[in-house]
Amino acid sequence: MGNLRRLVLDVLKPLDPSIVALVQFLADLEGVDGVNISINEIDRRVENVKITVEGHDLDYPKIVQTIEEQGASVHSIDEVAAGQVLIEDVVTSQD
Repeated sequence: MGNLRRLVLDVLKPLDPSIVALVQFLADLEGVDGVNISINEIDRRVENVKITVEGHDLDYPKIVQTIEEQGASVHSIDEVAAGQVLIEDVVTSQD
């Protein structure tokens, strides 16, 4: 199987832990080269965030487990990339 290189996840998380703590938990996982978390929406008790994880041979189940251990849940996988190189999206007339 091709190695998983990028995941973009839509995640609902509680306010605690902070995105700073969550990004550090994810960055410490084996195979992860970098993690970015951006907040899309904040409610009284939860945040809707986009998490982008890049690396080599990412372990998707372990990433989800780490997110869930922090009280968060993955709503959807918004992007995934695998293979030897990362290919960026190309804007087309339909976009």
